[in-house]
Amino acid sequence: MKSQSFRAIRALSPRRVYFGWWVSIVGACNTVFSAGPTFQAASVLFKALEDEFGWSRTLISGVATVGRLGSTLLGPLEGWLIDKFGAGRMVLVGFTVGGGGLIFFSQVTGPLQFYAAFLVMSVGLSSGGFTPSLTATNAWMNRRRGLGMSIVEGGVSVGGLLVPLIVWGISQYGWRSTVLAMGVITILVGPFIARVLGKQPTSEQLATQIPGPGERARRVAKESSHDFTVKEALRTRAFWSVSITHMFVNVSTGAISAHLYLHLTDDDGVGLDLFTAAGVVPIMVATSFVAQLVGGIVGDLWNKRVLVPFLVLIQGSSLVILALANSFWMAAAFAIVWGIGFGARTPMLLAMRGEFFGRRHFATIFVLSSFPMSLGMMIAPVVVGWSYDTFNTYDWSLYVLAGLCVLGSVTALFAKRPPSPAVRQRLQVRAARRSSAS
Repeated sequence: MKSQSFRAIRALSPRRVYFGWWVSIVGACNTVFSAGPTFQAASVLFKALEDEFGWSRTLISGVATVGRLGSTLLGPLEGWLIDKFGAGRMVLVGFTVGGGGLIFFSQVTGPLQFYAAFLVMSVGLSSGGFTPSLTATNAWMNRRRGLGMSIVEGGVSVGGLLVPLIVWGISQYGWRSTVLAMGVITILVGPFIARVLGKQPTSEQLATQIPGPGERARRVAKESSHDFTVKEALRTRAFWSVSITHMFVNVSTGAISAHLYLHLTDDDGVGLDLFTAAGVVPIMVATSFVAQLVGGIVGDLWNKRVLVPFLVLIQGSSLVILALANSFWMAAAFAIVWGIGFGARTPMLLAMRGEFFGRRHFATIFVLSSFPMSLGMMIAPVVVGWSYDTFNTYDWSLYVLAGLCVLGSVTALFAKRPPSPAVRQRLQVRAARRSSAS
């Protein structure tokens, strides 16, 4: 009798929030801490080092290349470790190493220490940050994968809201104390994030996302047959189309993260003061955050292959605006246009990998497909820094980066969803039977 009453009360109680949404939200918190120091705040930290040591732009921005190099070379191993041991363990290890790198960074006195500290920080926060968050979200989300990943990516944007706080900390306490505090906080939050992202969904939990009993069986069968192996994914045109597109569009992302604040504060650039320039970043971040959520929702409803090229062109046009900018309002216009293009297209490109290749080997496939992108982001900061040191302007670099976005809008058109391995095998069997019969 008690059990029947309990079931009746439970049936009348409000429906519990699906745990996958909590995974996405905690994944966003992960990217706030992991992407902030090496992505959103990188240019601010580089400015502080330039002011103290007087190093060249090539030397300073080259550290971003070294950081990307370590993450890129270890990327395939990182993906395999996530698939093997789980996202939670990788977050715990990565945040500990990354926080230690930040503490090391706060003590640097020369270029070699600077490069070594940034390498440790980048490798740690990369291995424990974005990829584990996406992998956990992809594992939990069947229907709203695009929106779930847009929430995770939104954390990168929210991290940009910390830039004015970091600028304030540097002005009040110095960059060393500010970076030291960032390192300690990173180490402390790691275990809490790892606990949530380390949970694996059960088949019953995944089934709650499937609408009806008849459709449920078909959906589960479709999901189980849609897991590509790494070799199978590498043989598809979709893998290379998404990889090359992401490379073309994220070259500018790497350059902007390293040089934006420098360009905004240069007398021969936009010419803003330090705090006004810091105010441009939250505009870009807020726009990106909203666009990421909208992009995730729209991407789940419409064809991403049609939407992505248009959004990539918007991102490219923002770079032209930045090259022409000579006031705060033009810089703000860049921030808004960039936020729309970059923000909305990012969750779509991420979700396409999960939709195309499934869950089982997602981390490894994602890291391998991101390898060209990582190379582009690795090379871009130092090339753009060298270009500035040579020509004393960022304009030509910004025009070239805009042109790469145009190329990315073309390659995105070839990202058609491949047939699952099971479907391909059935088609091959049918083709063989027809050829033998004839």
